[in-house]
Amino acid sequence: MTKTMKMNGSHVILSFVCLVLGFMLAFSYQLTKKETANRQLERQWNKEYEYRQQLIEQQEQNQKLQAELFKKQQRVREMEKQLASEEQVYFNLVEDAERLRMYLGKVKVKGKGVEVTLSDASYIPSEANATNYIVHEQHVFQVVNELLIAGASAVSINGQRLSHQSYIVCNGPVIEIDGMQHPAPFVIQAIGDPNVLIPALTIAGGVKDQLTSDHIVVDIVEKSEITMEPLMQK
Repeated sequence: MTKTMKMNGSHVILSFVCLVLGFMLAFSYQLTKKETANRQLERQWNKEYEYRQQLIEQQEQNQKLQAELFKKQQRVREMEKQLASEEQVYFNLVEDAERLRMYLGKVKVKGKGVEVTLSDASYIPSEANATNYIVHEQHVFQVVNELLIAGASAVSINGQRLSHQSYIVCNGPVIEIDGMQHPAPFVIQAIGDPNVLIPALTIAGGVKDQLTSDHIVVDIVEKSEITMEPLMQK
């Protein structure tokens, strides 16, 4: 009986020890599990915070880059405007240079224009002075000057192109242009807008009326194409 009680007492103590040990193990396991979860949560929070900081830094960097890009784009637009302005200036210079070459007779020119023929009077009264019924250099000058004032880009007389240094003088029954003699009739060709050149010649009281009053026969014809070769270099 006593032996049985001793055995039961030992079992009770052993059971209590096992219970306490189990409780300690369970508590330790739960504590470790909780600490592990807390550490994982802390690591996750730290990573999220780090990612958030990186995202903020990246956004700030993007804003800086965007502002820099905007400045560069603005600079490019300014440069494009400047280049366009310079290009227009260069284009105008090229046009001016080409126009000057044309006026100087350095290049071949082609275009529409007018042809003015000046002829001596077909009838001269016997009692009249014949010189009053023929074409003189001043008559040719009148036509040439009016054509140039009206915007003619090139002018020729009897196929001889005029330059800014050309001279016209009367030499008996002929006129002399830059040393070359030409008899009447005088065919004056001019390259330019016929809608401007012809009215400039035919305006009331203008060149045509003045020449007609001097007994000069004037014939004005619109030409769809006139070609003038460059002047011979001396």
